Amino acid sequence: MDKAELRRRIVAARAGLADPRGPATAIRETLLDQPWVQMAGLVACYWSMGTEPATHGLVFALWKHGATVILPVLQPDGDLDWAVYDGPGSLAPGPRGLMEPVDTRRGVDTIRTAALVIVPALAVDPVTGIRLGRGGGSYDRALARVGPNVPRVALLHEGELIGGVPAEPHDQAVSVAALPSGIVPIPG
Repeated sequence: MDKAELRRRIVAARAGLADPRGPATAIRETLLDQPWVQMAGLVACYWSMGTEPATHGLVFALWKHGATVILPVLQPDGDLDWAVYDGPGSLAPGPRGLMEPVDTRRGVDTIRTAALVIVPALAVDPVTGIRLGRGGGSYDRALARVGPNVPRVALLHEGELIGGVPAEPHDQAVSVAALPSGIVPIPG
């Protein structure tokens, strides 16, 4: 199956979820229990939308626990700049319905300094860690800037760990999948 067809299937499955944001608490609590999350001083995350596993509570909890959380700011060329999250009032609507921090833009390379990177995904291959995104390549570009020892976590709904996710040369892998049922390290 090609990427476009797999995307269509997962988006349709997510649309049929009774409560697509429901798994957020389980994912948040499982992540916050991990020592490597607790020790991360600078966390790159995203503000979820639609049927993505919700990150609003996770971002707030990381911030309240003392982490500096940076969120993406979509650039016209599709690349991601980064700005600091400073509480619920620090966001404003951006392009494509995204909520973005109003803080000073820190530059696309800011993600290089993150100790933990949390990204959206529609699917992740449990062997290779290749993630299937929405198709814009924004997170692949961002992940290409992240060091090899930095945990790269994709948030998923149950059933979205899928063997054989199609890959292209520019696709970047993640090292961990976080699902409501728990954390899945990727050996890739």
